[in-house]
Amino acid sequence: MKNRNLPRLAGGVMVAGMLLPTTSSYAADAEQIIRDNCLLCHSEENASAPQFSRMSHQRKTPEGWLMTIARMQLMHGLKITDEERRTLVKYFADRQGLAPEETAGSRYAMERRLNTMESFESADFEQMCARCHSGARVALQRRPAQEWEKLVHFHLGQWPSLEYQAMARDRDWFDIALEKMVPELTSSYPLQSSAWESWKAAPKADLAGRWSFSGQLPGKGDLHGTMTVVAKQGDRYEVSVDGQYADGSPIKGSGRAIVYTGYEWRADLTIDGVKVRQVFAASKSGQQLTGRMFEAVHDEVGADIVAVREGSAPMLLDVQPEYIRAGSRAQLTLVGTGLGEQVSLGDGLQVVKELYRDDNKVVVEVMADAGASEGARQVSAGSANGASVNVFSSIDQVKVVPEFAVGRVGGNGGSTPKYNAQFQAEAWANGPDGKAGTEDDWRIGFVPASWHVEPFDERAKADRDTEFAGVMDARTGKFTTGAAGPNPERKMSTNNAGNLKVVAAVKEGSETLTADGQLIVTVQRWNNPPLP
Repeated sequence: MKNRNLPRLAGGVMVAGMLLPTTSSYAADAEQIIRDNCLLCHSEENASAPQFSRMSHQRKTPEGWLMTIARMQLMHGLKITDEERRTLVKYFADRQGLAPEETAGSRYAMERRLNTMESFESADFEQMCARCHSGARVALQRRPAQEWEKLVHFHLGQWPSLEYQAMARDRDWFDIALEKMVPELTSSYPLQSSAWESWKAAPKADLAGRWSFSGQLPGKGDLHGTMTVVAKQGDRYEVSVDGQYADGSPIKGSGRAIVYTGYEWRADLTIDGVKVRQVFAASKSGQQLTGRMFEAVHDEVGADIVAVREGSAPMLLDVQPEYIRAGSRAQLTLVGTGLGEQVSLGDGLQVVKELYRDDNKVVVEVMADAGASEGARQVSAGSANGASVNVFSSIDQVKVVPEFAVGRVGGNGGSTPKYNAQFQAEAWANGPDGKAGTEDDWRIGFVPASWHVEPFDERAKADRDTEFAGVMDARTGKFTTGAAGPNPERKMSTNNAGNLKVVAAVKEGSETLTADGQLIVTVQRWNNPPLP
């Protein structure tokens, strides 16, 4: 007997549908699943070229299709297995996905960059759509006018109190949604596009091979290594990772991956005993991968990753660290593929000694002249280029990244884990005018700092938020939030929410440079869909 349970939840994120269909004939299987399970509510419009009402008139990312199918299960009683759901996600994402150009600018939602501050040209869009969920969730789907109109009706039917909420009760929400937003969404995010037609016709790359990657994990620092990808059936891959952090600690793990829409890489791995996910986009040539790798449960913990396939054109991905002080001696690691013998670092920088070399990594000891001019230097290793190193004389200012963040209480026997916050100190130099905060300021890079929190305002001070909201790691910049639930030690036994100022202190000679950001610690993350 088939297991027809509803989707399992892990930390609130629906994950079962994003794993791998095990059959190679998933298209035929998917169409049969639709005919067997979906035609009570939908209809088949064209049997010879399978087309189904509503379903065939939308395009979405893999995460978007997963959310739609899961909604059918949770709200409309659809009974399918986990395996069937995986097959449907693959089918729809491949046939009705988004072209690479159509996801540009909105990938942060798929990559779980949940502290992203969105901004859109349309005030109507921000007030009508992006006030309840991310605007990226809308931007990562395509519909014709009729489907956008149905979506408006769905919202009002599913959430009948919507018109009485802030930014809705002070206007004729329904008429604005139909008369202004439907045409705007149809124009901005149409079902038909030349980008999608072009991408459907383009050849799709096999992503098997050995990849050189580099990245940066907040709180831990630079990382690099190799990823070995072995092709299996149906756009599936086995993956193994072997690398290290800047401090020499290893990165080892393995798992499985699948590619949707010809370029959307999704992998579930276990690295150093921790379950992680990769959300990458492959370049059209299939020679590069870019995206984010993050912990499955704590998706706030993640690294930006860029990778290049061995055997492609020589390329320099990164120089680690990304800066060197004038008049100093430092060890730099060049990461890429096809790295040649001759390393060039630009004016004022000399290679003193080569410490390590293979095709993907070169480690050199470098001397920077005391009088080296400030600014970026383009670096090359033979014909491999594409990365730079920053030369600076002094750090003039520091910024906290992110400037504004949200953390959430959790745990304490409850069903939702904590959502912590991670901060970095970013060093900057003043430009030629010598003034901070002007257009000619330039970024040096992330630097070590000492960290602490303070009350953000008088209300936070009176409520003793710094005592209850959580604990800041003074060395790494990681803030671990407090436990969920009422706290009898607080006024009115309220929970461990708080409004905090996050302060970074960086030593620069005899001075200490400081900067601050804001952290809101709030209630549990009850609603945690694949697209926020």
